[in-house]
Amino acid sequence: MIKLCALADIAEGTARGFAPEGGARDTMFVVRKDGQLHGYRNSCPHIPGAAMAWRKDAYLSHDGEYIVCAGHGARFAIGDGQCLFGACLGQSLTPVELTVKAGSIWASSQDSPPR
Repeated sequence: MIKLCALADIAEGTARGFAPEGGARDTMFVVRKDGQLHGYRNSCPHIPGAAMAWRKDAYLSHDGEYIVCAGHGARFAIGDGQCLFGACLGQSLTPVELTVKAGSIWASSQDSPPR
């Protein structure tokens, strides 16, 4: 497990990207919606490896109801990562397992498949 940040560092209705293995590009992101945390790899299923955000931490639609791929305009459900609109219908974002311990958010290693 890799420590990402304090739980308080992600406000309700927002998303934040992380590079837990190091590097300049965020490889995953976390969304906090309705009191729940949802973690996904920062890669659109339409073109694997394509970053989702158009700028740092800009993963959500204007109304905060969907995750949006800036490159393709695809919209994804926050709760399960399912593509609801766009070129990748029927596909999903790759989840990253998250754990909250002692007020901090931890992620499973990105090198191993999510559990």
